[in-house]
Amino acid sequence: MARSMRLFLIRHGETVDNVAQRYAGVRDSPLTCHGFQQATRLGQHFRALELSFTHIFSSNLQRTVKTAGQIREAQMLLAGDEDPTRRVPDVVQLPVIMERDFGSMEGKKPYERTQEYVDSPGFVAKESKESLARRANVFLDDHLLPLLEESSEADDLVVAIVSHGIFLSSLWRCLLLRLPHKSVTFASGLMLGPRVSLEQLGGWSNTGFLELLMTQVALEASRHTSDTPSPQVPNLPLPTDALPADAVIDKDEIAQQQLPELPSFPVLTAQKSPTRIARGCTTTILTVNGKDHLQNLKRAGGGFGTSRHDASQKSIQTYFKRRKLA
Repeated sequence: MARSMRLFLIRHGETVDNVAQRYAGVRDSPLTCHGFQQATRLGQHFRALELSFTHIFSSNLQRTVKTAGQIREAQMLLAGDEDPTRRVPDVVQLPVIMERDFGSMEGKKPYERTQEYVDSPGFVAKESKESLARRANVFLDDHLLPLLEESSEADDLVVAIVSHGIFLSSLWRCLLLRLPHKSVTFASGLMLGPRVSLEQLGGWSNTGFLELLMTQVALEASRHTSDTPSPQVPNLPLPTDALPADAVIDKDEIAQQQLPELPSFPVLTAQKSPTRIARGCTTTILTVNGKDHLQNLKRAGGGFGTSRHDASQKSIQTYFKRRKLA
């Protein structure tokens, strides 16, 4: 029986290190007040669309946990409006989907990466693309693809993955390698850049999301052990910057864009655990870097918008409201 998954790959809200233009891979940089408002808007956006998430994943870093928390909070309001008995899923925190580790550059600015600094004793290089892909494959094998494999007669899946820009790019490329040849299409009318490709859909804005609709007819689980040689996986390029919202691509050109021939068993290294391949699955790309929820959202002035968000602090509007007399 066919089962569908509406999948959202979501970047966290703006952080203090984003504003300061510092590398914040595994560094636990907090959301700014503006970033928290972005996350709140995102949750409200999903609620307005009446999306009922069945699963919410985030990394264990606070910028993703709080962003996912705002999505869940809006889901709880939706559940109360429609069905008070409907269970809203907890946010599952997974270190495996945290951002790239920038090594000695964590917390530093790009211009601080001088050759002298790189050559200094004790310098630690950033995490490799291969390591990112290994983590992405673990998440796919252990958490995401098994959801499609379940034979439950429950409603179709709606899944949110709240993570980080660089890791999400790696996750998307690894997911592509699991999908059948020529099974991925763009939704009609999707606005994309003139040189877009499946591997390079573009970057993620703060709380921007990639939305996919995956329909699974049958899912095979193949076993691959360290005794079996691993096939070579194409070395896909890193995604480009975010696509302009007003860019248009010719529909005939979109129709001609297809996945390259993929290896029959796409893993980067030998693994003893089962590696799942989404056979019989078709995927439609519905949204790229979705950020309609951020329309008309302005940053609060006076340094409030860029300051660290504190759940106990009052909003900027509160400071200017006159106290009502009893």
